[in-house]
Order: sequence, then C-alpha cells, then structure tokens
Amino acid sequence: MQIEIKVPPLAESLTEATLLAWHKQEGESVRRDDNLIDIETDKVVLELPAPADGVLTRIIREDGSLVASQEVIAVLDTTVQPAAATPAEEAAPVAETAAVETAVAAEAPALSPAVRKLVEEQGIDPRKIPGSGPGGRIVKGDVLTYLERAAPASAPSPAIAPSLPGDARPEQRVPMTRLRARVAERLLAARRDAAILTTFNEVNVQAVKDIRARYQEKMQQAHQVRLGFMSFFVQAAVAALKKFPVVNASIDGEDIVYHGYYDIGIAVSSPRGLVVPVLRNADRFTFAETEAGIAEFARKAQDGKLTIEELSGGTFTITNGGVFGSLMSTPILNPPQSAILGMHAIQERPVAENGQVVIRPMMYLALSYDHRLIDGREAVQFLVAMKESLEDPARLLLGL
Repeated sequence: MQIEIKVPPLAESLTEATLLAWHKQEGESVRRDDNLIDIETDKVVLELPAPADGVLTRIIREDGSLVASQEVIAVLDTTVQPAAATPAEEAAPVAETAAVETAVAAEAPALSPAVRKLVEEQGIDPRKIPGSGPGGRIVKGDVLTYLERAAPASAPSPAIAPSLPGDARPEQRVPMTRLRARVAERLLAARRDAAILTTFNEVNVQAVKDIRARYQEKMQQAHQVRLGFMSFFVQAAVAALKKFPVVNASIDGEDIVYHGYYDIGIAVSSPRGLVVPVLRNADRFTFAETEAGIAEFARKAQDGKLTIEELSGGTFTITNGGVFGSLMSTPILNPPQSAILGMHAIQERPVAENGQVVIRPMMYLALSYDHRLIDGREAVQFLVAMKESLEDPARLLLGL
C-alpha cells in the first residue's frame, strides 16, 4: 500500500512552512512513529512521524522547500516491511558500547545531511550549537539562530564574505529564521495598524515576596510546583480585566469584540526566539495551576515542543523583561490584542511611606494599548487595579 506523507494541517494564520531536514532517505526502512522530517512554521518546529512501518520510496520535496498545509512531500510503501534485526546484530552494538561511548563523546553530534552541509559551509563546530530538536538534536533553525547571535563577534566564513588581508570591517549575511521574520512582520504591522500608547506605574512587591517566603515550601510539598511571581501577576491581570473589559477586547474591522473569557499569553524565551503560548481560561486557574501551566510552557519552549494550538489566540499578553534585567520598556502589541503588560526588574528603592523614607522592592509596570479602543483613563485605572491587588494580595482572594 502506498501512503502519501503530507504536511500536517497548519493554523489558519499560517500559509506555508519550511522543510528543515529529512531524517530518513529514499529507500530507507522506517518504523511507525519514527520522525521523518522536521518542519518549521512561523511559530514552532513540528515533527512529522511515520504513519506505519514500511520503506520511504520517494521524497518529493527536499530540505529547505517551502510547503503548504496538507501538501504531499513523500511516499511510504507499507507492503515492504523493515527487516528485523537478528539477535547477533542486536547484541553487537551492546558489546561495543563501552568502547565506543568515549570516542562518541568527543565527536560532533549526529546531524542531518542539510544541517551537516550548512555547518560545514559556515565552518562551525556543531558541539557549540544548542539543539532544540528531540533529544537535543540540532535542526537547521538552531544553526541559523547560532549564526545570527554570533554575527557581531564572529569573522565571516569564506562561503559568505571572504576576508581580505588586513580587512578590519568583516560582515556576515545569514537568512532570517521563519520565527524572526514573522516577529518582524507582526511588529511592523502592530506599529502600522494600531495607535500604540504606553502608560506606567510602579508596584511595591513586598507583600508578594512575603507570601512567597511564607508558603513556598508548602506549595512545593502540596502541588510539586514553586510559587513564583507570575501567578500573582496573571491573577491580578485577570481581576483587572474583569473590571475593565475593554482592555480584554479587540478590534475587528469596524466592530469591537468583547471577549467573555481570559486567555493570557505568556511571553517565554526559547532557543528560536521569543514565543507566546496561551494560558486559556486563566480565570479558572488556582495559583498552583497557573504556576504549573507556565512552567510547562517554559519546558516545552526549551525543548521545541510547543504546538501551534498552544501558540494561537490569546486576549491579553504579559511579558517579563525583568528576568533579563530590564528596568523599564514599552512593549509592543501582539495583534489582534489591544493591550500588553510589561513586567520589569525588581529593584530596592527609597520610597515615602507614612511620611517616612523607607527601602522597598519596587517594580515598574508598563501597559501598551491601542488608543483607538482604550482611553487613557481606562489604561491608567487598569494599572491602578493591578497595583492594588499586588500590594494587597488578599484582594485577589476576596474578589475586591
């Protein structure tokens, strides 16, 4: 039986994807669920598993090809079953493992043909590249990301820009990853299509720190998750969104869409760049469930396991530049959302309390919003509501 291997269904917002690297070649036997190829979209890198045992008889689209949703890219013949390994063949690798492990540890990681070609062209040591594929495998996007980050400090490879003797002005040109290109496109669209304004406030997070210190151990024991800052900010944001539903709304043509649910996008970093998975129905989550959900997103982002569904939608976004040391910034909208909250670094600062100057852990908050929909009064009051909830977390429990 001949089975057509197709590109998985993509989200409505995605029109095409890139074939990164075939892990099986024409004529090679495959087992059901073996990863045939990595497919990069604007949001995630997908694995395409084999639907059955058989032989990959034809590869229609090569590495680096742009493909559409449901496009046929290969053919699998299930009438030819993979040959089973004999007991002797199975035992041989086991007997040789101890002698081989030491040598393999010093060698470069296993690479697909496309990745190996790119690494060799750029003169890169693959052991220096963090892999985002399954089991830490290096995919083409990892190499491009490594080149992009290393460009300012690295001399250009001969394949890109040969250096002349005495040349003190080297340059290196590498293509954008699909994720970076998509981010650039969306940022420009947000600037072009929305009237973005940012308002600021500051929050004393001493009460949050005290609660974390008091209940951190009990939270870990009861729920196997650490109590972080993000759950407080997510819960405070949901409470404020309920008071000011226009901040949770969006513009569709000449209509305003008021969302009766709270899908909070949480910006997290990954080896491929910044991604925004969505915590759906965040108003129904406990603090422990919120922390567990965010921790799971972070793990999946690092492993390249986030799905298109997890990265789609959202009614409001929270981004925390404070983890990188940012003291203040103006976040850019994540269309079609109308507002985004920026968290920043906590800094001990002198503040006035009851006529006295005291030192308190302070954080600047920034709310960027679409002024076409949200007035300054609503934006300011939204931040004030968040400030009140964070400085007196009992409000979150009492619904005040």
